[in-house]
Amino acid sequence: MRDMKEVFNVFKGRRVFITGHTGFKGSWLAYMLHRVGADVTGFSLSASREKNNFSLLALDKKVNHIIGDVRDFSHLNESLTKFQPEFVFHLAAQALVRTSYSDPVDTFSTNIQGSINLLESVRQSNSVRSLVYITSDKCYENVEWIWGYRENDPLGGRDPYSASKAAAEIVFSSYEKSFFNSNPKIGVASARAGNVIGGGDWALDRIIPDCVRAIESDTTIFLRNPFSTRPWQHVLEPLSGYLTLAFNLYHNPKKYSGAWNFGPSTQEIKTVKDVADIMVKHIGKGRVEILNSANNIHEANLLQLNCDKAHQLLNWYPRWTVGETLDATAIWYKSVLNGGDAEEITISQLNAYFRSFI
Repeated sequence: MRDMKEVFNVFKGRRVFITGHTGFKGSWLAYMLHRVGADVTGFSLSASREKNNFSLLALDKKVNHIIGDVRDFSHLNESLTKFQPEFVFHLAAQALVRTSYSDPVDTFSTNIQGSINLLESVRQSNSVRSLVYITSDKCYENVEWIWGYRENDPLGGRDPYSASKAAAEIVFSSYEKSFFNSNPKIGVASARAGNVIGGGDWALDRIIPDCVRAIESDTTIFLRNPFSTRPWQHVLEPLSGYLTLAFNLYHNPKKYSGAWNFGPSTQEIKTVKDVADIMVKHIGKGRVEILNSANNIHEANLLQLNCDKAHQLLNWYPRWTVGETLDATAIWYKSVLNGGDAEEITISQLNAYFRSFI
């Protein structure tokens, strides 16, 4: 795997613009880039829950924090243009499958129009050298086969969230071919990752934060789809991939532009019930029950990624097994729930993952 110190060094003193920096992955990314010396501006809605990683890490004091909606082109474009970033990471999204059923209009407008606004702002910029545009593994037309999806497999989506991410990928491809290919100074790539877990996620309808809330309140953890498998990976896995990709786009834009998968080994498979049981075991309390309901909305049971492209061309590989991932996740929450400092445990896990962070 590439020496990440070399990757981190390229961001030192450089301007980095992140959409969605108040979210789970976005807050980890913003914190990491701040720690390596980048000048970070984040553009996002306010953190959606009272308990959130952005606040726990006091990121409002560490980065230039802009509250904004990516659907507001004028505000987004003005903010990006004024900052003149060299690197852009686009993570802002409505990121939940079940929410997409209850509010499909917000899901489509955020994930499609918001992404168009970001691409158009980058297109109009004279400063951006590297764009990493994050979508989702759910952008693929999922036929629930046992093989991992490759970057050139068909896009699609049955639920509104998956469909919105497939559409966002089609929009990206159009911008790449129509505008960015003719600009030799910028590299642009889309990144697709599987289900990401780790400390600091407090969203609703995600297995880990749902488990933590139930354990914290001494209530039962109810599972909708206990035997569905997911490509579980720690948040630092895809983020290390995004940073490595941004580094390569900066140095060789045309070679590395395009679509990329970042996921765990296909041998690293656990069911939803496995994950809940392991969290209960690690934290030391909690109880799990299977929810029987005939009215469950459709959610995919099997989805894996083929990451050969990232392995061979980026020298990127996942570092942690699913066991190590679940251990680190449980340790983070257990520490914070017991009154520990979120920043201290975050730094500890960054050092463990990168084998000495900074």
